[in-house]
Amino acid sequence: MSYLDTTKDIYKDAALTPNVGLCCTTNPIWELPGLKIPKIMQEMNYGCGSTVHPRDLTNNPKILYVGVGGGMELLQFAYFSRQKNGVVGVDVVDEMLEASRINFEEAEKLNPWFKSEFVDLRKGDALALPLEDNSIDVAAQNCLFNIFKEDDLKAAISEMYRVLKPHGRLVMSDPICEQPMNEALRNDERLRALCLSGSIPIKDYVKLLTDAGFGTIEIRARKPYRVLNPKHYNTEELIYIESIEVAAIKDPMPKDGPCIFTGRAAIYFGDTEYFDDGKGHILFKNQPLAICDKTANALKNLQRDDLYISESTWHYDGGGCC
Repeated sequence: MSYLDTTKDIYKDAALTPNVGLCCTTNPIWELPGLKIPKIMQEMNYGCGSTVHPRDLTNNPKILYVGVGGGMELLQFAYFSRQKNGVVGVDVVDEMLEASRINFEEAEKLNPWFKSEFVDLRKGDALALPLEDNSIDVAAQNCLFNIFKEDDLKAAISEMYRVLKPHGRLVMSDPICEQPMNEALRNDERLRALCLSGSIPIKDYVKLLTDAGFGTIEIRARKPYRVLNPKHYNTEELIYIESIEVAAIKDPMPKDGPCIFTGRAAIYFGDTEYFDDGKGHILFKNQPLAICDKTANALKNLQRDDLYISESTWHYDGGGCC
């Protein structure tokens, strides 16, 4: 039995018997005006953050969500879409798809605006998505990619890239870990299925996305998530795991490499009204400008005494240099 079979079994059980402690989302359950989330969906919120960002969801986008869980984020996406089959939910576990269908019936009772037909539930594998090329505006996954080993992870990212339209975005929440893990942890199929021992460093995570062709990467949040301690896990040192929220945008790859936003900013405080670096970046006096890491390094190399370049905050909310 492969590690993916173990994963299917765990989430089959989680579909049949909701497991509140299966994952530990770092986000509160927010409810927009007129949006009521059934309790059962909250109990089946098997993620480590949120992939629902209103600024991604303008102009009636076609949305894909892979790994449906109890349907909570599908319902949140449908709040912005409100059209038949506007949201596609894909899962490989039959029991999870059926649980979501039942949960949507409960959501209809609580939300007069919602119809189950807004969500198109499909049996399918993240490694071979049942969608056409260039057909999706916003794709999302929450605490799913962390389960995959490297070759499967590359395939899953490639599939998301394939189905996205040009300039479409892949929005994700996954655990990361900057510490090395021993092979016993890495090969523990249950810990991998629980989105723990598959955690990789953020630079490796980003490289997988840019290697797939995504030209713009936004690190939107980085938060504490879990610890693996020697008392309860097969490790000699305490392992600290964080969760990140990331958007990878299917922009053309710039000739000088991807634009990776990690929450850095530039502030010009010179004697003139603005500073123009001659490369498309204009900084008005005393007004912070969000910049990608590539631009941050280029501005630092100018060695000006009237420019301040901040370090990464790992929080980026749009706008800026690119």
